[in-house]
Amino acid sequence: MAFANAVRASRAIPASTVIGLVPCAQGGTPIANWSRGTELYERMVTRARVAMASGGRVGALLWYQGEADTIRREDAEVYAGRMEAMVRDVRRELALPELLVIQVGIATGQGKFIKEVREAQKAVRLPWLKYVDAKGLPIASDYTHLTTPAQVRLGKLLANAYLSTL
Repeated sequence: MAFANAVRASRAIPASTVIGLVPCAQGGTPIANWSRGTELYERMVTRARVAMASGGRVGALLWYQGEADTIRREDAEVYAGRMEAMVRDVRRELALPELLVIQVGIATGQGKFIKEVREAQKAVRLPWLKYVDAKGLPIASDYTHLTTPAQVRLGKLLANAYLSTL
């Protein structure tokens, strides 16, 4: 909601524009679970298609994922390639070749390969892809999730990245 509220507050889009969010998050999942043909991927694409079928336009894919990929070095090492493949597949399936993807660099992880996943996230090289970093935002007492104020700050960072493309 912080993203939508920040976009609305920017006045960069007409006040009559409806900003819809299509949530597809599934905590604790490695990026391999989001590859074409998986349940999570198919659910995400289906939800986007439903939003588009009712007259909506997908303006961006906000991607905050990767903590589970910090557990095994092998997953961290192939993260960039898996992310690039997923983005190419989503763009192709939705017929949105210039779909903006805003990837959030993880702040924490479930394993010891946080640095490797963060480096892989920064190494993703695709057109229409922006990177927003969550590192340094306050972490909640569970040592995994961002605090509520940090989530609001991240929403504003995502909105700024989105608005810079308009």
